[in-house]
Amino acid sequence: MNNAKRRSLADYVTELQSQGRIVFSAEEAVKALGTNRGAFLDAAQRLQRRDLIISPRKGFYVAVPPQFASWGAPPPSWYLDALMQQEDEPYYVGLLKAAELHGASHQAVMEFQVVTGKRMPKIRAGRNLIAFYYRKDMGAVMDGIEEVKTDTGRMKISSPALTALDLLRYGSATAGINNVATVLSDLGPKIDGVELALLSLKFEKPIVQRLGYLLDILDRRSLTGKMHNLLMTRGRPGWTELDRKEAQDPLFAPDPIERDQRWRVTVRRQPEVDE
Repeated sequence: MNNAKRRSLADYVTELQSQGRIVFSAEEAVKALGTNRGAFLDAAQRLQRRDLIISPRKGFYVAVPPQFASWGAPPPSWYLDALMQQEDEPYYVGLLKAAELHGASHQAVMEFQVVTGKRMPKIRAGRNLIAFYYRKDMGAVMDGIEEVKTDTGRMKISSPALTALDLLRYGSATAGINNVATVLSDLGPKIDGVELALLSLKFEKPIVQRLGYLLDILDRRSLTGKMHNLLMTRGRPGWTELDRKEAQDPLFAPDPIERDQRWRVTVRRQPEVDE
């Protein structure tokens, strides 16, 4: 008769953390514990109720180290790469979160923003909210994706140039044109003009026009020359609104104060940059 005590899921989670790991799959745990899936799920639910683990996606689990107990989860940067590997999807941390990681943010970013090739619902993990933004042709912007070290490994983020373009592409994620202008004012010195120009070919012309106009008024015209030249090779662009949301209701939209001839952008209100 074997009286050896079988390891519990709590023991397994503690052992993983002692090895510097915080993520595991259901299949991994079932195999390691020599149990069945039903028993594992019951044990996992008990640990989740005690806030010792979270499950951001079905079959994917993250241990909650003691220092993050009050937050209900470790930072998404600790497990995002592993999560997206399980999803088997390309991704990068982008938009305002990437700008913050590049040192360009005047306020706390409320979402951990991720661009990926799969439509995914938002994930609430403790105090953190991971929001996913869809891009069908992820391969087109691979040259603008960088890898950075995290406390538990690595993760992918957008370069300053790709971040700038995305800020104009995903308007719902950016808290308005004033905030975009403010972030770009900080991000500008880190943007590579050649990379910006080449990446701009992968974006819709109105996005390039708006970004070009904003960088020009932020005294970053040195960045926009090549981008403007490449834009013109795609055919003369039509006129576009700087702030599409502001112009949606013609009865209440302010009259234009400027029609920028270089970028063919209609401006109804000059963006305000927070100092």
